[in-house]
Amino acid sequence: MRDLSLHLLDLAENSVRANASLVELTLTVDESKLITLTIRDNGCGMDAELLARVSSPFGTTRTTRKVGLGIPLMMQNAQLTGGDLHIESEVGVGTLLTVTLHGDSIDCLPLGDIAGTVTTLASANPDHPEFCFTCITPGGRSDFDTREIKAALDGVSLNEPEVVAWMHDSLSEELNEILKGWL
Repeated sequence: MRDLSLHLLDLAENSVRANASLVELTLTVDESKLITLTIRDNGCGMDAELLARVSSPFGTTRTTRKVGLGIPLMMQNAQLTGGDLHIESEVGVGTLLTVTLHGDSIDCLPLGDIAGTVTTLASANPDHPEFCFTCITPGGRSDFDTREIKAALDGVSLNEPEVVAWMHDSLSEELNEILKGWL
């Protein structure tokens, strides 16, 4: 994967496949440029056996192929920066994935189009699940919640082209402002 936004998209899709009704994505950058990405869902969760092997490329639950590279590649990219990846999961409760990366490391992938990733998740899954995205940096905070957007749209789908463009443009503008100078 070329950037962190693509990793985020891939990993969040695991939550969609886990039948989560709510997926919470958080990106924080602190003053030392430590990046923390979290994905929390209330999906089906993983049992201890799957959780123990999920960081292996051969630990997938997919039936369409025998390998799953999302988590192992993200773990490798995090560890290359001096960071790490941690997963907590409980069957019937959900999963929390936390990734830390040192943003000032030469090995840290670029952030990429986070606004595009969040917009893609929301518009590709307009009815289910709900997505909440929060970005916190020393430059400010941005919040995106599909529940609030749907309430304001009063029945208009999140995958309408005008809505998709508005979500992307609004989120891009907010993120550019608070990420400026931090990544």
